Formats: sequence, C-alpha cells, structure tokens
Amino acid sequence: MGTNDKSNITLVGMPASGKSTVGVILAKILGMNFIDTDLVIQQRENALLCDIIKDRGVDGFLTVEEESILSINPSNTVIATGGSAIYSQAGMEYLKNIGKVVYLKVDKEDLFKRLHNIKQRGVVLRPGETLDEMYDTRSALYEKYADIVIDETDSTVEETVEMIQMSI
Repeated sequence: MGTNDKSNITLVGMPASGKSTVGVILAKILGMNFIDTDLVIQQRENALLCDIIKDRGVDGFLTVEEESILSINPSNTVIATGGSAIYSQAGMEYLKNIGKVVYLKVDKEDLFKRLHNIKQRGVVLRPGETLDEMYDTRSALYEKYADIVIDETDSTVEETVEMIQMSI
C-alpha cells in the first residue's frame, strides 16, 4: 500500500466548495474510507485551524498543512483537503501520486455567497490579499493539479457526487 496505491480520490477546491460534505457522501456510496486533512491538522496540532493561523501566521499554517498531508498513508480513501493545500507542491504531488485529484470548481459569485464566515472557517488569506486575488491564484493551481474538473456551480451535493462518480 502507500505511495504505489492509486486507489484514492482527493478532492481539491476553494473553501466552502463542499469538499468535506461531498467527500463523506462519495466515500459512503463507493464503500471507501474518508479523511479530511483539516481534521488531521487539528488532531496533530490539538488546535483549531483559525487558531493555528492566528498563532503561527499563514506560512506557519501552510507548513503544518503540508506535513499533515505528507503524514497520511491512505488506501481506498476519499481525501478532502483544505482549500490552501494547493499551495504545497510536495503535498499535491504526493496526492497525485496516490490517486486521482478532483477539482470541485465553483464560480466566483457563487463562492463569495458561500464564504460569509471566512475568519471562523480558518481560510488562509495572506495579509492584504482579497478574496478575488485568492480565487484567481488558487483557480490556476487547482486546474494545474487536477486530473478531473467538476463544475459544481448551481449543482446540489447529490448532483456533484453523481458527476464525480461518472468521471472517475
């Protein structure tokens, strides 16, 4: 198992794109395991994401996130990542190596409607970075690493799960 195991499905996408929700349902339907890397971080650090960002800054958080991703050794697992996982080249290459990377794409307008409680969610924004800038920077990276792109704009969770099933 481990790095030669290509049986995993990793969900990437913006904060609030539904990676965790979709991931749990997808895992149930496909009879797979489920890992949420945000929860892996919280367990490893024994702290909330927003507190880690507050205490260690964006770069400190991204280091912890990368270490957490590299620490997992999943098999037959749906992996929901945090929106900022995409900033880790090592983390993304590892995830691509152990399975398919699925980008849950949401258009900008739709996303901004969903992101009302941004600070509480532990969303990684660099000082002075706008949501617009974050969206543009991350979109390009998600596209770069994705094996499959699922446009879930105006789709329900069930429809998104169905689109993933048909694409993998």
